[in-house]
Amino acid sequence: IEELARILMEHKISGVPVVDDAGDLIGIVTENDLISQNKRLHIPTVMRLFDSFIMLESPGKIEKEIKKMTAITVNDIYTKEVITVTKDTPVQDIATIMSEKKVHLIPVVEGKKILGIIGKIDLIKGITGRA
Repeated sequence: IEELARILMEHKISGVPVVDDAGDLIGIVTENDLISQNKRLHIPTVMRLFDSFIMLESPGKIEKEIKKMTAITVNDIYTKEVITVTKDTPVQDIATIMSEKKVHLIPVVEGKKILGIIGKIDLIKGITGRA
């Protein structure tokens, strides 16, 4: 985790793709993943009904939060459900995806191989012609 933070700071980037031994994209890790590691644990809302207690939130969500907070390696915190685009995806579509899905970085892939990664600043540069 510390090495990841150092890489992000040194290269002034907000995230990196995670690949397996074959070089296939398996996830992405961002500043948000690092930040969520240091947040306070949300205590779930519980409702009492007669003599039973009902959790109003998923126990899986709480377990996931605890796992991120106790992470030691990137493997513990990276996002596995990655939104990707291809090199042929129109810029307008990428902007829409980023806005609707609330993501800041999107890997550009060909199959499972990563070609690059596009961030919001890349879109702004493209719009202003400074790419």
